[in-house]
Amino acid sequence: MAQNGTKLLLLIDDEPAQCRLISALASRAGFRTIYARDAETAIATLGTQDGMMLDAIILDHWVPGSEATDLIIELKARRPALPILMLTAVGSIAEAVDAVRAGATDYLIKPVAPERMLKALNAAVESSKDDGELRPLSEKISVPLAFEEIVGAAPAFRAALAIAAKAARARVPVLIEGEGGVGKEVIADAIHAASPRSKLPMLKLNCGAITGNLLDSILFGHEKGAFTGAFDRKIGLLQQAEGGTIFLDEIDRIPPETQVRLLRFLKHSDIQPLGSPNSFQLDVRIIAATNRKLQREVENDNFREDLYYQMNVVQLTIPPLRDRTGDIPALARHFLARLALQPGLRSLGITDEALNLLRSYRWPGNVRQLQSVLFRAAVMCDHNALSCDEFPQIASFVAESGNASPHLTNSPEGIGITLYCEDGNLRPLEDIEADVIRLAIGHYRGRMTEVARRLGIGRSTLYRKLADLGIDNAA
Repeated sequence: MAQNGTKLLLLIDDEPAQCRLISALASRAGFRTIYARDAETAIATLGTQDGMMLDAIILDHWVPGSEATDLIIELKARRPALPILMLTAVGSIAEAVDAVRAGATDYLIKPVAPERMLKALNAAVESSKDDGELRPLSEKISVPLAFEEIVGAAPAFRAALAIAAKAARARVPVLIEGEGGVGKEVIADAIHAASPRSKLPMLKLNCGAITGNLLDSILFGHEKGAFTGAFDRKIGLLQQAEGGTIFLDEIDRIPPETQVRLLRFLKHSDIQPLGSPNSFQLDVRIIAATNRKLQREVENDNFREDLYYQMNVVQLTIPPLRDRTGDIPALARHFLARLALQPGLRSLGITDEALNLLRSYRWPGNVRQLQSVLFRAAVMCDHNALSCDEFPQIASFVAESGNASPHLTNSPEGIGITLYCEDGNLRPLEDIEADVIRLAIGHYRGRMTEVARRLGIGRSTLYRKLADLGIDNAA
């Protein structure tokens, strides 16, 4: 790292305007930027005094003097631990695969939002002490899933999905709590897709990535001249989402003045753009998410209590992956099946030993981290199935933490069913039966005919049990 705590970035690009933009953005995160206009200059820079102090590299896909992937290989050969991000205007999964295989840490598509670039850059630098296997890719390979396609059989997770499925049919706000990477946005997408609003827009905003005044403008819009720099009228996201849904991530990060405006909208369904004397009504559903306990933020006077209760009509708590390790085999196979559909990748299996290893890790980045780890392993695998050899850093962390569990697949928790109460006694048969049915519904993705067949009962018997046990069809 450069002196005085300043981080040093090498930007390999020959477009002056883009260089100025990235340099300005990087400076906000404490980076000083040095430049190389072509591949030859970039390689030479590594041998300079500044080059020896580098914390990260960003290179444009179109680099004079070299193919980007060839340059990445050359840079990684000289500086293996240095994180490299590739910036490109071409949103191709095949190019992402090529970049990762060459050694890129991340892959960003232009025009990249400032908060997205800074998040990726900081994540790369902060995790550079670990191997890239554990570093999340900021470009997710995913499409929205319906409830029946969401993988997970753990009782707490299925209970949350059942509540979400019921809420989807209503008009009320939904608050989703859970750690980063547990799948809050996936659940929000499913709620919108299952709602009467599914044919109308669903817009998304990360509130934590935007400053207060700008957040008000983005959400509610502004009139020309409303503030310095407001040269034109701007329609806010709420108005753009008319009739549909807006997903507000990191809702706990919105400033007090925005909380007041959002409270007014939730209570009266109207907004007043900045600088406008008039207000008007909108029909937009709010789905909010946070990785904090919002009730605790209220108790600490960081969040308005009245806004909390307006938003918390339906609350979902998504458990972390470490609390549902029995879902990891199904999740792993699901992700590998979806990755196999991407250009440049192929169908891969995964060994039981590798699944045991993945289930032994605590997954601080949750499902998102699991997806990224599997993506990187699939890119680098030369065999027909992923083995423990594809996850050396996972194995190292598991060994160091003492969590290695060679017989994990035989444990009651491993199949997603808890057999014993906390006092050591067996749980009631009715409770275990309910969990088995939930597991089957999750495993067979809501295909009730298949669930009944695999459980050895008729469909009418299955539906009677669902009613008797109080299990929603979506559970």
